[in-house]
Parts: sequence; C-alpha cells; structure tokens
Amino acid sequence: GQILQHFVPPAKEFVKQYKKYFKTAQECCLLFIIYTVFCKTFLQGMEAGVGQIFLMIALQFFMLCVVMVLAWTCLRVLFRNEPKLQAMGLFGCTHKTVAMGVPLINAIYESNPMVGLYTLPLLIWHPMQLVVGSFVAPYVAAYVQRREEEISSTLQEEKSEDGTTSGPDETTMQDEMEQGVVEDKTYSS
Repeated sequence: GQILQHFVPPAKEFVKQYKKYFKTAQECCLLFIIYTVFCKTFLQGMEAGVGQIFLMIALQFFMLCVVMVLAWTCLRVLFRNEPKLQAMGLFGCTHKTVAMGVPLINAIYESNPMVGLYTLPLLIWHPMQLVVGSFVAPYVAAYVQRREEEISSTLQEEKSEDGTTSGPDETTMQDEMEQGVVEDKTYSS
C-alpha cells in the first residue's frame, strides 16, 4: 500500500475516492475477527468466571485512570505552555487500538484455546477509553481554552511592559498603509 501510494498516483486517487468503503470494509473485517475469536473461545469453554471478569474490568478502570493522571502530570510539566499538546498527549498516551491488538493477539496465540480470553482485556479497554474520554473531554477542552487565554494575555502583558509594539489598531493601520491598502484621507480646507 505504501509503495502504491508513492509510485502509482491512480491508486492513491482510487483510495481517496472510495475511502468510505475501505473504512467500512476494515471495520467489518475487524468485527469478523473478533467474532470468530470469541466463537472459538466459547465453543471450547472458558475457565474465567463472571466475578473474575468484573474484577478485570475494575482493575482496568483503575489502571486507565492512573495512566491518564500520570500522562497528564508529565505532559503539563513537559509542555507547560502548549495546552493543545497536553490534551492530545493525554488521549494519545492512553489509547490502544483494537484494530492492531486483536489480530496481533490472534496471530501470537492462534492455537491456544484461551485466545478469546486473552483478547478480552483489550476489548474492554477500548470502550472504557471511549467512555472515560467522553467524560473527560469537556473538562480538557475548557482547560485548553482557559490556558490559551492565560498564555496570550501573559504574552500581551510582557509585550506592553517591554514597549516593543504599539497597539493592534495602530500596527494594523501602519501595515495596511505600507501595503497601499488604506489611502491617506486627510483633506485640506
């Protein structure tokens, strides 16, 4: 696919044109892989009980929260004045993909009868990310907006203290006059 993308321009255009259908086909293939893995697991029997599965869900929720707090703390230290990077990093650091994980687990443990049980944590982690992310997203968005306003006001204060720039209207007017956009409208009587 990568080679075709660079050396065969019609292939790239074809994929762009039918991108929606390729995405649907990809999702159907993933769904089919997950379905067959679970069918195989339940056909051969499963050694985990309902209590163990709920314990795993609780532990995964705890781990996701810990990882998100750790990521947020590190990102706030590393990217102090870049709130958009902090927000992106929060979700990027903690998200795992089912599309890569399930086929990989299935390939590694193909002959193991417990392969469905091995994929279960990933299949629980993914929707949990979506739920927790949906809950956290409005707060992160508000933080980003507030922090960007703080940063821009701090920068404006520093510039006004230094006296390096004039007001925005005067600067804009000077720029426009230099470019010939604004005519000199002084009239003599």
